[in-house]
Amino acid sequence: MIVLDENIHSRHTLTSIAEWYRGQVVSVTQLRPGSVIRDDAIPALLVRLNQPTFVTTNVDDFWQVVQPHSAYCIVCFNLPRERNSEVATELRQIFARPEFRTKALRMGKVVRSSAARVIYYDQSREVREIGG
Repeated sequence: MIVLDENIHSRHTLTSIAEWYRGQVVSVTQLRPGSVIRDDAIPALLVRLNQPTFVTTNVDDFWQVVQPHSAYCIVCFNLPRERNSEVATELRQIFARPEFRTKALRMGKVVRSSAARVIYYDQSREVREIGG
């Protein structure tokens, strides 16, 4: 399951990811309909799901803020709002990397992707860079 943050959950992004991802693609707002979901509540929601990958462009509230958990993965894209349409393509490129190719490999990681590089940390909190 891929869960998109409310700042990137447009129909275009949901549809674009669903074209290549075999699992379910949902907006975080579907996890608790009719309520405001604060960023600090998202990890608790993710733990209740079956191995979700949460995708956001809200880097400041997740990267090196959220404690990794073996039940989920968080992917943060350092993109300005006007480039949100690129999230689906960028996510597919992340998932094509050997370190993130399967759910089992992704779980327990918090990933940050920018134009320059892809870095991540896991339970050890050691930041690792993914090569070219």
